[in-house]
Amino acid sequence: MQGWQRFVVMGLCVPGVVLAQAYPAKPLRIVTVAPGSANDIVARLIAQELRPALGQTVVVDNRGTIAAEIVARAPADGYTLLLYGSAVWLSPFIRSTPYNPVKDFAPITLVASSPNIIVVHPSLPVKSVRELIALSKARPGELNYAAGSLGAAPHLAAELFKAMAKLNIVRVAYKGTGGSLIGILSGEVGLMFPTAGSVTPYIKAGKLRALAVTSLQPTPLAPGLPLLSESLPGYESVSLNGMLAPARTPEAVIRQINAEVARVMTRADTKEKLVTAGTDAMSTTPEEFAAVIQADMAKWGKLIREAGIRE
Repeated sequence: MQGWQRFVVMGLCVPGVVLAQAYPAKPLRIVTVAPGSANDIVARLIAQELRPALGQTVVVDNRGTIAAEIVARAPADGYTLLLYGSAVWLSPFIRSTPYNPVKDFAPITLVASSPNIIVVHPSLPVKSVRELIALSKARPGELNYAAGSLGAAPHLAAELFKAMAKLNIVRVAYKGTGGSLIGILSGEVGLMFPTAGSVTPYIKAGKLRALAVTSLQPTPLAPGLPLLSESLPGYESVSLNGMLAPARTPEAVIRQINAEVARVMTRADTKEKLVTAGTDAMSTTPEEFAAVIQADMAKWGKLIREAGIRE
Protein backbone atom coordinates (compact mmCIF):
# COMPACT_ATOMS: atom_id res chain seq x y z
CA MET A 1 0.00 0.00 0.00
CA GLN A 2 1.32 3.43 -0.97
CA GLY A 3 1.86 6.10 1.72
CA TRP A 4 -1.01 8.27 0.57
CA GLN A 5 -3.31 5.23 0.55
CA ARG A 6 -2.38 4.38 4.13
CA PHE A 7 -3.15 7.99 5.13
CA VAL A 8 -6.62 7.87 3.53
CA VAL A 9 -7.46 4.56 5.18
CA MET A 10 -6.31 5.85 8.57
CA GLY A 11 -8.40 9.00 8.08
CA LEU A 12 -11.50 6.97 7.27
CA CYS A 13 -11.01 4.98 10.46
CA VAL A 14 -10.74 8.01 12.73
CA PRO A 15 -13.93 10.12 12.59
CA GLY A 16 -12.38 13.08 14.41
CA VAL A 17 -9.59 13.32 11.83
CA VAL A 18 -12.01 13.33 8.90
CA LEU A 19 -14.22 15.97 10.54
CA ALA A 20 -11.26 18.19 11.36
CA GLN A 21 -9.98 17.95 7.76
CA ALA A 22 -13.38 18.60 6.20
CA TYR A 23 -14.48 21.32 8.61
CA PRO A 24 -16.13 23.61 7.81
CA ALA A 25 -18.12 22.19 4.93
CA LYS A 26 -21.25 24.30 5.37
CA PRO A 27 -22.37 27.63 6.91
CA LEU A 28 -21.89 28.29 10.62
CA ARG A 29 -24.36 29.88 13.02
CA ILE A 30 -23.48 31.99 16.07
CA VAL A 31 -26.48 32.06 18.40
CA THR A 32 -26.68 35.01 20.78
CA VAL A 33 -29.11 37.26 22.62
CA ALA A 34 -30.91 40.44 21.59
CA PRO A 35 -29.81 42.66 18.69
CA GLY A 36 -27.72 45.62 19.80
CA SER A 37 -26.47 43.97 23.00
CA ALA A 38 -22.76 43.63 23.78
CA ASN A 39 -22.96 39.94 22.88
CA ASP A 40 -24.60 40.77 19.56
CA ILE A 41 -21.97 43.39 18.69
CA VAL A 42 -19.11 40.97 19.42
CA ALA A 43 -20.85 38.11 17.59
CA ARG A 44 -21.30 40.18 14.43
CA LEU A 45 -17.71 41.38 14.49
CA ILE A 46 -16.46 37.79 14.83
CA ALA A 47 -18.84 36.49 12.16
CA GLN A 48 -17.63 39.10 9.70
CA GLU A 49 -14.00 38.10 10.21
CA LEU A 50 -14.61 34.34 10.25
CA ARG A 51 -16.30 34.27 6.83
CA PRO A 52 -13.13 34.78 4.76
CA ALA A 53 -10.96 32.83 7.21
CA LEU A 54 -13.14 29.72 7.11
CA GLY A 55 -14.44 30.09 3.57
CA GLN A 56 -18.04 29.75 4.74
CA THR A 57 -21.00 31.95 5.52
CA VAL A 58 -21.27 32.73 9.24
CA VAL A 59 -24.67 34.01 10.37
CA VAL A 60 -25.66 35.61 13.67
CA ASP A 61 -28.92 34.24 15.06
CA ASN A 62 -30.51 36.44 17.76
CA ARG A 63 -32.59 34.21 20.04
CA GLY A 64 -32.77 36.16 23.29
CA THR A 65 -32.80 34.24 26.55
CA ILE A 66 -33.31 30.85 24.87
CA ALA A 67 -29.98 31.08 23.01
CA ALA A 68 -28.15 28.83 25.49
CA GLU A 69 -30.87 26.19 25.41
CA ILE A 70 -30.79 26.09 21.59
CA VAL A 71 -27.03 25.51 21.48
CA ALA A 72 -27.06 22.97 24.32
CA ARG A 73 -29.43 20.83 22.20
CA ALA A 74 -27.68 21.39 18.87
CA PRO A 75 -25.55 18.73 17.13
CA ALA A 76 -21.98 18.64 18.43
CA ASP A 77 -20.44 19.26 15.01
CA GLY A 78 -19.09 22.81 15.32
CA TYR A 79 -21.71 24.43 13.10
CA THR A 80 -23.79 25.93 15.93
CA LEU A 81 -21.92 28.13 18.40
CA LEU A 82 -23.05 30.23 21.36
CA LEU A 83 -21.88 33.73 22.22
CA TYR A 84 -23.21 34.68 25.61
CA GLY A 85 -22.32 36.24 28.94
CA SER A 86 -21.81 34.93 32.47
CA ALA A 87 -25.54 34.26 32.74
CA VAL A 88 -24.95 30.92 31.00
CA TRP A 89 -23.16 29.52 34.03
CA LEU A 90 -24.70 31.68 36.77
CA SER A 91 -28.41 31.47 35.89
CA PRO A 92 -28.76 27.90 37.24
CA PHE A 93 -28.03 29.26 40.73
CA ILE A 94 -31.01 31.61 40.43
CA ARG A 95 -33.60 29.77 38.38
CA SER A 96 -34.28 26.38 36.80
CA THR A 97 -32.57 26.04 33.41
CA PRO A 98 -33.04 23.38 30.71
CA TYR A 99 -29.28 22.82 30.48
CA ASN A 100 -26.28 22.09 32.68
CA PRO A 101 -23.65 24.84 32.21
CA VAL A 102 -20.74 22.44 32.67
CA LYS A 103 -21.97 19.19 31.13
CA ASP A 104 -23.80 20.61 28.10
CA PHE A 105 -21.18 23.02 26.72
CA ALA A 106 -17.59 22.97 25.51
CA PRO A 107 -15.80 26.28 26.22
CA ILE A 108 -13.97 27.76 23.22
CA THR A 109 -12.71 31.18 24.37
CA LEU A 110 -13.60 34.24 26.36
CA VAL A 111 -14.04 37.12 23.92
CA ALA A 112 -14.81 40.23 25.96
CA SER A 113 -15.13 41.65 29.45
CA SER A 114 -16.73 44.73 30.93
CA PRO A 115 -16.36 46.02 34.48
CA ASN A 116 -19.07 47.80 36.38
CA ILE A 117 -18.85 51.41 37.54
CA ILE A 118 -20.27 52.45 40.87
CA VAL A 119 -22.24 55.63 40.23
CA VAL A 120 -24.35 57.81 42.51
CA HIS A 121 -26.93 60.49 41.93
CA PRO A 122 -25.31 63.96 42.31
CA SER A 123 -27.60 64.70 45.26
CA LEU A 124 -25.93 61.99 47.33
CA PRO A 125 -23.27 63.77 49.44
CA VAL A 126 -20.36 61.43 48.65
CA LYS A 127 -17.39 61.75 46.32
CA SER A 128 -15.55 58.51 47.05
CA VAL A 129 -16.23 54.88 47.88
CA ARG A 130 -15.01 55.39 51.44
CA GLU A 131 -17.45 58.26 51.90
CA LEU A 132 -20.25 56.13 50.48
CA ILE A 133 -19.47 53.28 52.88
CA ALA A 134 -19.35 55.70 55.82
CA LEU A 135 -22.69 57.26 54.84
CA SER A 136 -24.29 53.84 54.40
CA LYS A 137 -23.15 52.72 57.84
CA ALA A 138 -24.37 55.96 59.39
CA ARG A 139 -27.80 55.51 57.77
CA PRO A 140 -28.43 51.74 57.73
CA GLY A 141 -31.36 50.70 55.55
CA GLU A 142 -31.89 54.20 54.16
CA LEU A 143 -29.77 54.07 51.01
CA ASN A 144 -31.06 52.11 48.03
CA TYR A 145 -29.56 50.89 44.78
CA ALA A 146 -31.05 50.30 41.34
CA ALA A 147 -30.90 46.88 39.72
CA GLY A 148 -32.68 45.48 36.69
CA SER A 149 -32.83 41.76 35.97
CA LEU A 150 -32.44 39.47 38.97
CA GLY A 151 -28.90 38.09 39.04
CA ALA A 152 -27.62 40.34 36.24
CA ALA A 153 -24.21 41.99 36.58
CA PRO A 154 -25.40 45.28 38.18
CA HIS A 155 -27.40 43.32 40.77
CA LEU A 156 -24.62 40.91 41.70
CA ALA A 157 -21.99 43.67 41.77
CA ALA A 158 -24.11 45.63 44.27
CA GLU A 159 -24.75 42.55 46.41
CA LEU A 160 -21.03 41.77 46.50
CA PHE A 161 -20.33 45.35 47.60
CA LYS A 162 -23.03 45.09 50.24
CA ALA A 163 -21.65 41.80 51.57
CA MET A 164 -17.96 42.73 51.57
CA ALA A 165 -18.50 46.18 53.12
CA LYS A 166 -21.12 44.79 55.53
CA LEU A 167 -23.72 47.35 54.54
CA ASN A 168 -27.49 47.52 54.86
CA ILE A 169 -28.53 48.96 51.49
CA VAL A 170 -31.80 48.10 49.79
CA ARG A 171 -32.37 46.88 46.24
CA VAL A 172 -35.01 48.64 44.15
CA ALA A 173 -35.96 46.42 41.21
CA TYR A 174 -36.52 47.86 37.76
CA LYS A 175 -37.27 46.37 34.37
CA GLY A 176 -33.87 46.06 32.73
CA THR A 177 -30.97 48.49 32.56
CA GLY A 178 -33.09 51.20 30.97
CA GLY A 179 -35.52 51.28 33.87
CA SER A 180 -32.67 51.31 36.38
CA LEU A 181 -31.06 54.28 34.66
CA ILE A 182 -34.32 56.20 34.74
CA GLY A 183 -34.54 55.47 38.45
CA ILE A 184 -31.09 56.79 39.32
CA LEU A 185 -31.18 59.73 36.89
CA SER A 186 -34.41 60.90 38.50
CA GLY A 187 -32.93 60.58 41.99
CA GLU A 188 -35.43 57.88 42.96
CA VAL A 189 -32.46 55.72 44.00
CA GLY A 190 -29.04 56.79 45.19
CA LEU A 191 -26.59 54.39 43.60
CA MET A 192 -26.12 51.77 40.91
CA PHE A 193 -23.49 49.40 39.50
CA PRO A 194 -24.07 49.60 35.71
CA THR A 195 -21.62 48.30 33.13
CA ALA A 196 -19.15 50.92 31.99
CA GLY A 197 -20.50 51.43 28.48
CA SER A 198 -24.08 52.12 29.56
CA VAL A 199 -23.45 55.24 31.68
CA THR A 200 -20.43 57.07 30.23
CA PRO A 201 -22.56 59.79 28.52
CA TYR A 202 -24.40 60.54 31.79
CA ILE A 203 -21.15 60.75 33.73
CA LYS A 204 -19.66 63.14 31.18
CA ALA A 205 -22.81 65.28 31.30
CA GLY A 206 -22.67 65.50 35.11
CA LYS A 207 -25.97 63.69 35.53
CA LEU A 208 -24.28 60.89 37.47
CA ARG A 209 -21.16 60.88 39.64
CA ALA A 210 -18.74 57.98 39.10
CA LEU A 211 -16.87 56.81 42.19
CA ALA A 212 -14.87 53.78 41.05
CA VAL A 213 -14.51 50.94 38.57
CA THR A 214 -14.91 47.33 39.67
CA SER A 215 -12.06 45.67 37.74
CA LEU A 216 -8.78 44.81 39.46
CA GLN A 217 -6.81 46.68 36.80
CA PRO A 218 -7.35 50.09 35.19
CA THR A 219 -9.39 49.92 31.99
CA PRO A 220 -9.76 52.21 28.95
CA LEU A 221 -13.51 51.90 29.49
CA ALA A 222 -13.23 54.06 32.61
CA PRO A 223 -10.10 56.19 32.26
CA GLY A 224 -8.98 58.00 35.38
CA LEU A 225 -11.41 56.29 37.76
CA PRO A 226 -9.96 54.71 40.91
CA LEU A 227 -10.36 50.98 41.49
CA LEU A 228 -13.04 49.98 43.96
CA SER A 229 -10.59 47.41 45.34
CA GLU A 230 -8.41 50.28 46.60
CA SER A 231 -11.14 51.06 49.13
CA LEU A 232 -12.47 47.52 49.52
CA PRO A 233 -9.54 45.08 49.10
CA GLY A 234 -10.33 41.99 47.05
CA TYR A 235 -13.45 43.39 45.42
CA GLU A 236 -13.86 42.54 41.73
CA SER A 237 -16.89 42.37 39.48
CA VAL A 238 -16.46 41.96 35.74
CA SER A 239 -19.04 40.86 33.19
CA LEU A 240 -17.61 38.19 30.89
CA ASN A 241 -18.64 37.14 27.38
CA GLY A 242 -17.53 33.90 25.83
CA MET A 243 -17.99 31.53 22.91
CA LEU A 244 -19.08 27.96 23.58
CA ALA A 245 -20.05 24.92 21.53
CA PRO A 246 -22.28 21.97 22.37
CA ALA A 247 -20.58 19.40 24.58
CA ARG A 248 -18.67 16.64 22.77
CA THR A 249 -17.81 18.89 19.82
CA PRO A 250 -14.54 17.43 18.41
CA GLU A 251 -11.46 18.95 20.01
CA ALA A 252 -9.88 19.68 16.63
CA VAL A 253 -12.86 21.87 15.73
CA ILE A 254 -12.73 23.63 19.11
CA ARG A 255 -9.03 24.39 18.56
CA GLN A 256 -9.61 25.67 15.04
CA ILE A 257 -12.39 28.05 16.08
CA ASN A 258 -10.36 29.16 19.10
CA ALA A 259 -7.37 30.05 16.93
CA GLU A 260 -9.46 32.00 14.43
CA VAL A 261 -11.39 33.93 17.09
CA ALA A 262 -8.17 34.71 19.00
CA ARG A 263 -6.71 36.14 15.81
CA VAL A 264 -9.67 38.51 15.57
CA MET A 265 -9.86 39.51 19.24
CA THR A 266 -6.15 40.32 19.62
CA ARG A 267 -6.08 42.79 16.72
CA ALA A 268 -5.68 46.46 17.58
CA ASP A 269 -8.64 47.53 15.42
CA THR A 270 -10.90 44.99 17.15
CA LYS A 271 -9.90 46.29 20.57
CA GLU A 272 -10.56 49.86 19.46
CA LYS A 273 -14.01 49.01 18.06
CA LEU A 274 -15.07 47.20 21.22
CA VAL A 275 -13.86 49.91 23.58
CA THR A 276 -16.07 52.29 21.61
CA ALA A 277 -18.92 49.81 22.10
CA GLY A 278 -18.25 49.64 25.85
CA THR A 279 -16.36 46.38 26.29
CA ASP A 280 -12.78 45.07 26.34
CA ALA A 281 -11.70 42.47 23.76
CA MET A 282 -9.91 39.39 25.08
CA SER A 283 -9.10 35.78 24.25
CA THR A 284 -8.18 32.63 26.17
CA THR A 285 -7.49 28.96 25.59
CA PRO A 286 -10.42 26.57 26.06
CA GLU A 287 -8.78 25.34 29.27
CA GLU A 288 -8.42 28.86 30.64
CA PHE A 289 -12.05 29.60 29.84
CA ALA A 290 -13.17 26.41 31.61
CA ALA A 291 -11.16 27.41 34.70
CA VAL A 292 -12.74 30.88 34.70
CA ILE A 293 -16.21 29.32 34.58
CA GLN A 294 -15.42 27.09 37.55
CA ALA A 295 -13.98 30.00 39.57
CA ASP A 296 -16.91 32.26 38.65
CA MET A 297 -19.45 29.62 39.68
CA ALA A 298 -17.70 29.13 43.02
CA LYS A 299 -17.49 32.86 43.79
CA TRP A 300 -20.88 34.04 42.62
CA GLY A 301 -22.71 30.83 43.53
CA LYS A 302 -21.68 31.36 47.15
CA LEU A 303 -22.86 34.98 47.09
CA ILE A 304 -26.16 34.08 45.43
CA ARG A 305 -26.89 31.37 48.01
CA GLU A 306 -25.94 33.55 51.00
CA ALA A 307 -27.96 36.52 49.70
CA GLY A 308 -30.97 34.31 48.99
CA ILE A 309 -31.20 35.39 45.34
CA ARG A 310 -33.67 32.99 43.75
CA GLU A 311 -36.71 33.23 41.49
